[in-house]
Amino acid sequence: MNQPQQRAEIEKGPEGVTDHTTVLIVGAGPAGLVLGNLLQAAGVETLVVERASREQVQTRARAGFLGPHSAKVLAEHGLGTGMLHKGHSHGLCAFRGANGEFELDYARLGQGETHTVYPQQDLVSDLIEEYITRGGELRFGVTVTDVDARTATIRYRDANGSGQLTGQFLAGCDGSRGMTRHAMPDAVTRHHQDHGVAWLAVLAEAPQSMAAVTYAIHDDGFAGHMARSPEVTRYYLQVSPDDDAEAWTDERIWAALDTRMRTDEFGPLRRGRITERRIVHLRSEVVDPIQHERMFLVGDAASVISPSAAKGANLAIMEAELLARALVDALDRDDHSALDAYSRTCLPRIWRAQEFSRWMIELLHGPVEATAEADFQRALRHARLDSLRESHAHQNFFAEHYVGI
Repeated sequence: MNQPQQRAEIEKGPEGVTDHTTVLIVGAGPAGLVLGNLLQAAGVETLVVERASREQVQTRARAGFLGPHSAKVLAEHGLGTGMLHKGHSHGLCAFRGANGEFELDYARLGQGETHTVYPQQDLVSDLIEEYITRGGELRFGVTVTDVDARTATIRYRDANGSGQLTGQFLAGCDGSRGMTRHAMPDAVTRHHQDHGVAWLAVLAEAPQSMAAVTYAIHDDGFAGHMARSPEVTRYYLQVSPDDDAEAWTDERIWAALDTRMRTDEFGPLRRGRITERRIVHLRSEVVDPIQHERMFLVGDAASVISPSAAKGANLAIMEAELLARALVDALDRDDHSALDAYSRTCLPRIWRAQEFSRWMIELLHGPVEATAEADFQRALRHARLDSLRESHAHQNFFAEHYVGI
């Protein structure tokens, strides 16, 4: 295919307006937009629908760490212009604890790879512009009310009323609480793990205070420092799972960061106006399989991973690339082998990412209560950090899994 297929005429039936496309994509996050762009470039007609407004989608502050495979996919398919101009390479992280601080130059370890730091809201904005330029149709403000995987059909409502959309295939990219995952049959296995840990995620209008992504281990709880841009820094604070973000005033946040990041020992933090504070519960979810009939789940609809290792967006891009290839094979060459194997191809990678995420959770977090068992757990955590500090094999393991999937 060199040019996108022409959309069939709109029909009207008992359910209202029915529109047809080749691949119907629900959700305009990184998963849906990368998939849509790759398919449009291959000459496959797509239609993306999104519940939120364009402004909401383009201002949602999320992860900003792109692994080397994600950056390569974006660059090779003409989706990385903003990333290449505004993003920056990062290959250094640091760990602070009671026994001091040590750095890992993971760019020189493992496979010698780095992250590209580029805010997700900027990436989403780039992907939207490119998708429209490539002739894709994107509808915002569309609430999906029902999904039929067998016929690749959704029912929806928007500002103009209700209707139906159908495709030859349906891609569910609408997140863990979206209607496409909900439409998976009861026979599907739904794995779930609540890690019992919550973070207060904070965005501050302040330059980064240190060159490295920094993980601070403290008896009061974990704290993290991650640069997002020259003017904005992301901080994390471990909090009680039932905590209220609004109970954390600016003064309380900075005081906790100073304590846990040991600024009296390592130097002050650069402060600025806090523009976002929200509670993030560290949880894992995996759907198995991630395909049913003519519907395929991508990104958070397929699996949710804790942010402890910045894998979410990278899994979404990996899955979108694999699904795009498989759909092109099926539509261009009537070869359904890759499409049939989509779950079998993706799930081992999803589980490896989940395993490393869990490893990071255990490395960074420990009990904050004062009990004999808590003391034992804290001693184990210190032993893990000492091993990471001293063992070259342990450092290579970290580097390989930190940037890869």
